Amino acid sequence: MRIAQLANFVGPTSGGMRRAIDQLGRRYVAAGHERLLIIPGPEDRVTESSSGTVAQVRGVRVTGGYRIILAMGGVLNALDRFGPTSVEVSDKWTLAGIGPWAKRRRIGSILFSHERLDDMASDFLRFGVRPLVHLRNRTLARDFDRVVVTTGYSAGEWAGTTARLVTVPLGVDVRTFQPPADRDAPGPVIRLIHAGRMSREKYPQLAIAAAAELHRRGAQVELTVAGTGPHLAWLRGEAEEAPVRFLGYVDGREELARLYGAADISLSVAPTETFGLAVLEALACGTPVVTADRGGARELVDDSCADWGAARAPALADAVERLHARLVADPYALHQAARARAEQYSWDTSAQRMLAVHAEVSAPAEG
Repeated sequence: MRIAQLANFVGPTSGGMRRAIDQLGRRYVAAGHERLLIIPGPEDRVTESSSGTVAQVRGVRVTGGYRIILAMGGVLNALDRFGPTSVEVSDKWTLAGIGPWAKRRRIGSILFSHERLDDMASDFLRFGVRPLVHLRNRTLARDFDRVVVTTGYSAGEWAGTTARLVTVPLGVDVRTFQPPADRDAPGPVIRLIHAGRMSREKYPQLAIAAAAELHRRGAQVELTVAGTGPHLAWLRGEAEEAPVRFLGYVDGREELARLYGAADISLSVAPTETFGLAVLEALACGTPVVTADRGGARELVDDSCADWGAARAPALADAVERLHARLVADPYALHQAARARAEQYSWDTSAQRMLAVHAEVSAPAEG
């Protein structure tokens, strides 16, 4: 097969979506398929690598240093040169028009739904936009042969549409993210970590508020925050006197794994997260997790390796205190359970499922 992956909002400091696209794409090539990746950039450029062809198309800058492709000429030229048997679109905005384009050419089409826009937009914009998102999703459902979601929470956005949903959980690199060889025993100081994009819709402010709540209660706590984004300066102000250390962007997965391994508990508390790669990365390092009680991240854990609470600082602080007490009582059991949970999620399995979907939608084009 000849698979074209397309995405907006990717760049050098991109997070989960970029990791998913890259991990899947490399495995498509390793399985013997051809791969084209189309992403925005400051200029038009085509490069070749062992993981396929990358067509960078000039895009305009938007919030957070990201870019988005508005002029579609470069995209269509790259697709015409490549001649895909199927397209995988990780964008619900300007690149969503590739669905109808593919349909007219009898090319298989997949929309990869990386975010739940109804909840995220409602929270971010502070007014109800669900009816508008639902209308948009009804159109997208008609335009694409399949819609891929990663969790049951993610699938909920498509209720009431004609979308032909396929659930494909993402994976984690368990070779890079491993428990440390020598781990400090949990002590009186609760060592927390939050890793992710410093943007309100990812809810780093909730992790900071939970740490601040623990501090107000008199608990000894330290929160390490790894990541950058458009709201970093605002978040520093929100931390006030709480013991929060901001590292900025962490360059290198090995360094991030070291940070996870040095923490007692990882906070992944966004209630609108559709999956939660940060959850799996922490678990793979043997670090238990506190999540919100709703959202995709909650589906990745059970009480063997995690705790959860309502998306409010006091409830999440309670969850941290409960989990830390369990960790002090029996750290080995929690570390082992966390690692075992992460090992259930493999990028190889994710890629195999995605290739099966590509084979289904591209069969008419190849037949």
